[in-house]
Amino acid sequence: MCRFKDTNLGIKKLDFNEKRGMMAVYLTDGREVLVPVRLFPEIKQLRKYQREDYMIMDGQFFSFEAISKIFSVKDVLNCNLA
Repeated sequence: MCRFKDTNLGIKKLDFNEKRGMMAVYLTDGREVLVPVRLFPEIKQLRKYQREDYMIMDGQFFSFEAISKIFSVKDVLNCNLA
């Protein structure tokens, strides 16, 4: 798990249907983080059905069948801190 301000964080679920152009990341501590998809060019290029075909690995990482890049919970949190 990612340690962030004395909290262990992991990823439970991704959702691309919350708000147009956004990726909702549901964290294990109950929070939901909204991130603009434009900050992740590889994900932005995916079609809707390809975005739905994601996998979460060890609660810390996620990827998609259609691309080989692996993203982490830190990638998501860094976008929201910038």
